Amino acid sequence: MLPRIESSRLLVRRYRTEDKNDLYEQLSDPETLRFEPYPVFSPEQMDQEVENRVKSDEFFAVVLKETGKVIGNLYLGRSEGDSREIGFVFHRGYWGKGFATEACAAVLREAFASGIHRITAQCDPQNPRSWRLLKRLGMTRVAHLRKNIYFWTDDNGNPLWKDTFVYAISDGGNDPR
Repeated sequence: MLPRIESSRLLVRRYRTEDKNDLYEQLSDPETLRFEPYPVFSPEQMDQEVENRVKSDEFFAVVLKETGKVIGNLYLGRSEGDSREIGFVFHRGYWGKGFATEACAAVLREAFASGIHRITAQCDPQNPRSWRLLKRLGMTRVAHLRKNIYFWTDDNGNPLWKDTFVYAISDGGNDPR
């Protein structure tokens, strides 16, 4: 969907099979995946996961231009109409350095330039790194959904319900209406 995008330090591009080891570093770290709806990946699962991402036009590798290392991934999935949903996961070793902001801002600019009207994002209210990033991108919190979703169950099989913050931005700025 999006072409290759360059920013000052990063390249955002489609996944390649040779990204497997860098992707595994991210997706095998419990702290990196703490707020994600899936468990850590095993080495055996990584072949299939990287292949899924290579075939997908919704997942993008975030690469350090200086070294060629994949340090994160972005998701820009289809939503209703001319809208998309953005998501991101970055290797913990690269947190707090502005890489996620840089990559997401570049993708938002390109998405709006390509005719996408609105971009939304969802995050866990317990994940301030995520919702602060969305605010830095100019997104507005449009909803706080209470106990609307669960990914895990307790020992008795009961859902462990979670809240969700929903953010949005339109091509005209941060007025998401």
